Amino acid sequence: MRKFIAEVSEKLRSHEHKLTSRRECILCILLENKDKHLSAEEVYNLVKQKSPDMGLATVYRTLELFCEFNIIHAMDFGDGRKRYEFGDDSGDGHHHHHLICEKCNKIIEVNEDLLEELENRITNDYQFSISNHHLKIFGICKECMAKSNNKQ
Repeated sequence: MRKFIAEVSEKLRSHEHKLTSRRECILCILLENKDKHLSAEEVYNLVKQKSPDMGLATVYRTLELFCEFNIIHAMDFGDGRKRYEFGDDSGDGHHHHHLICEKCNKIIEVNEDLLEELENRITNDYQFSISNHHLKIFGICKECMAKSNNKQ
């Protein structure tokens, strides 16, 4: 974690920004919850436990700054709120996909590139250079299906 924080600090410094103690606190919250897709409000609520004097505006500005430098990515999962996750720095332009439960709002990551064949066809048939894609599939997770089956 310290190595990643140092890398973020260097990235910000190279663009004439600093990793202030408040920004580092927000980054640590994101790192501690990297398996979740937190909204700005959720980040704020977690940050308040460690730094009660930090304001919501600081959290929003920091998240936007981190997005600007591709430290994190903002996603909308259909609930009207941006949620944040760390990006894939592999450089190949491929990201994981998401399954979103319409009952409990659980977000499940699918770490396979399911669109490679489609991308190849688009590139060849339309002479279109794809730089990125996002796939969100909405449905009902197995836990919510089990709850529904138990009620019947």
